[in-house]
Amino acid sequence: MAQVQMNNPHRCNRLLAALDEEDFSFLEPHLTVVDFQRGQVVYEAGETLDYTYFPHSAVISLITVMIDGKSAEMATFGCESLLGLVSAFVSRNSFGRYIVQIPGAASRIELARMHDAFRTRPKIQQLLLRFTEALLAQTMQSVACNATHSVEARCCRWILSTRDRWESDELPLTHEFLSEMLGVQRSTVSAITRALHEAGLINQSRGVITIVDRSGLEETACECYDVIRRKFSQLLPPSTP
Repeated sequence: MAQVQMNNPHRCNRLLAALDEEDFSFLEPHLTVVDFQRGQVVYEAGETLDYTYFPHSAVISLITVMIDGKSAEMATFGCESLLGLVSAFVSRNSFGRYIVQIPGAASRIELARMHDAFRTRPKIQQLLLRFTEALLAQTMQSVACNATHSVEARCCRWILSTRDRWESDELPLTHEFLSEMLGVQRSTVSAITRALHEAGLINQSRGVITIVDRSGLEETACECYDVIRRKFSQLLPPSTP
């Protein structure tokens, strides 16, 4: 399996990597690799979903935008995820805006093909149901987190979760983007990241946040980081985080 994953770009997504050869061969002829740029909108709120995406290196956020223009993140999708399927079994309209927070590649497949795979391939169906439960757990935990935990703790959780998906300590993140994801003012994020920098937990430069002390950052983050990570580990196969 390791050799197959190295030679096949689609296997960079950990859900696709978890499929056995027979089920992967069912999907592979319909998969194409696409590249995303930072800030690119994959789907706008209410837009018809035509494709399912399996991110490789790209990290994509689902955000809600209020009437006054304020926004907040509802879910995040990286190499452990797929997007554009869970919300499209009945309605094919996007819940919110899917926007690329970190540029990179993804595998794309027509939504109709994924519906067909879900109906006819029991192992694919089981994997997708497990992912759906993990995603719901992540989303509900995030709701509780946003209501009860400090912005600093949530910011640390968000940085750590993004690092796990990006698989590098150097994260191409701006204060403006972080403020949009956390639903706070840019000045609030600047004050928090400055404090984390002075505490020796991160380094920050223009458009880049570098994790220096991961264990210290985990201690500063809220419990939700570990809760969500353990839920994904519990529900998804060993090849997924």
